[in-house]
Amino acid sequence: MAHIDLGVDETQHPGINGPMMYRPETAKPLNELAEVLLRSEPHPLSRGERELIAAYVSGRNDCDFCCTSHSAFAAAQLAEGMALVKEVRTDIETAAITPKLRALLHIAGAVQRSGREVTPALVEAARTEGATDLEIHDTVLIAAAFCMFNRYVDGLGTLFVDDPVRFAHAATQIAEHGYLR
Repeated sequence: MAHIDLGVDETQHPGINGPMMYRPETAKPLNELAEVLLRSEPHPLSRGERELIAAYVSGRNDCDFCCTSHSAFAAAQLAEGMALVKEVRTDIETAAITPKLRALLHIAGAVQRSGREVTPALVEAARTEGATDLEIHDTVLIAAAFCMFNRYVDGLGTLFVDDPVRFAHAATQIAEHGYLR
């Protein structure tokens, strides 16, 4: 049960869905931000890679709803699927990802702890692996935005319903239609 009355059946609208329905006027810009960060094209990072950054940060923040949902969204858009997502969430050092994505995940992890932990050395390491300024910028913004989204979900104490079928359906919807439904 959420800390406030969201005016919805939380079992039908768990996680961020309840708060988004409670305040549609704030949901609109939040969904627009997610759409731009995670789905805009053209972009040098794939949609799956950007969702993977969101899932990684959400996992580090212990936000079950966001981690589970964005893990599913990433898996639906990565050729390697959930196996790769689990590798990344377990250990980015041994995960079968490119050195560039690993360097960007190091930046995302630094942002998750504190934006001030993003050092010139981390940025230079990402550049050395081929990351562009756009990729570095968007990695920082995805990580920062997901710290906010995670705190929004958990700060309101929203319900987490661990339903793989529901997350698989949501992943298909996000992959096909995005966040502006």
